[in-house]
Amino acid sequence: MTVAAAAPAAITRAEYARRRARLIASMAPGSLALVPAAREQLRSRDTYFPFRQDSDFLYLTGFSEPEALLVLVPGRSQGEALLFCRERDAEKEMWDGPRLGPERAAEQCGLCDAFPIGDLDDILPGLLEGRAHIYFTMGRFPQLDRRLQSYLQAIDAAPGSGGAPEMVNLDHLLHDLRLYKSAAELRLMAHAAEISAEAHRRAMARCRPGRYEYHLEAEILHTFVAAGAREPAYPTIVGGGRNALVMHYCSNSAQLKSGDLVLVDAGCEYRGYAADVTRTYPVSGRFSGVQRALYEIVLAGQAAAIDRIRVGNDWDQPHAASVEVITQGLLDLGLLRGDLGGLIESGAYRRFYMHRAGHWLGMDVHDAGDYRVHGQWRQLEPGMVMTVEPGIYIAADDEQVPEKFRGIGIRIEDDVALTREGVQVLSAAAPKTVADIEYTMRQGHDLVQEELW
Repeated sequence: MTVAAAAPAAITRAEYARRRARLIASMAPGSLALVPAAREQLRSRDTYFPFRQDSDFLYLTGFSEPEALLVLVPGRSQGEALLFCRERDAEKEMWDGPRLGPERAAEQCGLCDAFPIGDLDDILPGLLEGRAHIYFTMGRFPQLDRRLQSYLQAIDAAPGSGGAPEMVNLDHLLHDLRLYKSAAELRLMAHAAEISAEAHRRAMARCRPGRYEYHLEAEILHTFVAAGAREPAYPTIVGGGRNALVMHYCSNSAQLKSGDLVLVDAGCEYRGYAADVTRTYPVSGRFSGVQRALYEIVLAGQAAAIDRIRVGNDWDQPHAASVEVITQGLLDLGLLRGDLGGLIESGAYRRFYMHRAGHWLGMDVHDAGDYRVHGQWRQLEPGMVMTVEPGIYIAADDEQVPEKFRGIGIRIEDDVALTREGVQVLSAAAPKTVADIEYTMRQGHDLVQEELW
C-alpha cells in the first residue's frame, strides 16, 4: 500500500517540551497543574479493552502507559515537569509487557524528574503546599479526585496554613493549545487521512449486492492495520439503505441490497491522531436518478462549506453556507416549500439536515477546543483542522415526501486543515464525485471477478 511507505516521523521530545512550556507560561503565578494518564478499562471479568492513553496526557508527554501522573510546577528549581509512573516489575512485565520505569520514562519523555506512582502520597502533598491555584479537571478521574481532596483537607487543617489552593479547570488552557496543530501534527493527520481514504477506496471497490455491512467494515479495518494504524479512531459505521438514517449506527450486520445506497463513516487513528471520513455510494455501483440528485446537493453543500474555510471567517460560516445550498436543493426538488430565507430562519431544513457541518479534529475525533469565545463564534486561524460533513436524511416513513425519496441517507465528510497557504483537504484521495465513485466501483467489480477466479 502506498501510504505505508511515506509514514511521517513521530512527535519529537523537543515538541512535547515546547507544549509543556507553553502551558506553564499560560498558568497563573504560584500555580501547579495535574494531568493524569488514562486508566485501563475492564471489558469483561478479567479482560481489558486495548489501552488508549488520555489525549491531554499524551499531548504533553508522549508516554503511553497507564497509572501515571504529570505534574507541572512553574518555578521549581529542580525542574518544572515531573512524572509519576509504575516501577519496573519483572513478573508483571512477563505477563503484560515491558514498562519503562521512572528513570527511563524521564529520559525518553524529556522530563525533569520521575518518581514511582506508589510514592505519590509522600511527594505530591508537599508540592501542593504554598500554591495559590491547582489546574486540574475534576470529575474525569474519580480516584485521583478523592486523593486530591484528602491532600487539600490536610493542608487546610494544618496549623498556620494559609488555606488550601484554589481549584481551576485545566481544560480551557490546555485545549486551546491543542486546537492549533503544528507542522508535525499536520503531517500525522494527513497520513491518517490518506490511510482512511485508501480504506474507503478498498471498501468501495469490493462493495456489491449480497455482501453484508460487516464485509465492508472488514475491508476498512484490514487497510488500517496493514498501514500501521492499529485502531479505528471511532466505531466504524457501515449503514446500508435505511440504516444510513441512524447517525451512530454501528451494528454493521445487515445485508447490502441492490438499489440501496450505503453510507460508510470510517477513520483510523495513527500515532494518536484521528481521521474522520464518510462516503456514500450505490451498492450496485450506479446511482439512480433520485440518488444522484440528492447526492449532488450534498456534494455542492460540502463544496460551499469548504470554500468558506478561510482565515478571518468564523466557525459558523462554513455551516451556514452548507445550509443555504442544501435548503435550496431541497426546494428545487420539492421536498421543502416556501421562501429560502424563511426556511433557513425557521430551521425547517433540519427535518432533513439535522446536524452541524463539522467539528474540530485532532487527537480526538471530536477534538478539543471551544467553538465560541466570549459568546461569539470563533475566528478560523492557521493550524486548525476540522471535518466538513453535510448530509441529507429522509425518513423511511415520511409520507409528506414522494415515496421515491424515502429511506435515503447521504453524508459526505472530509478532513480539512487551514494553513497559512490556504485550505488542504487531507482526505481528498477518497473518491467523491459521482463519476469517480462509479468508476472506482466498476474497476472494483472487475478486480473482484479476478479474485474469485
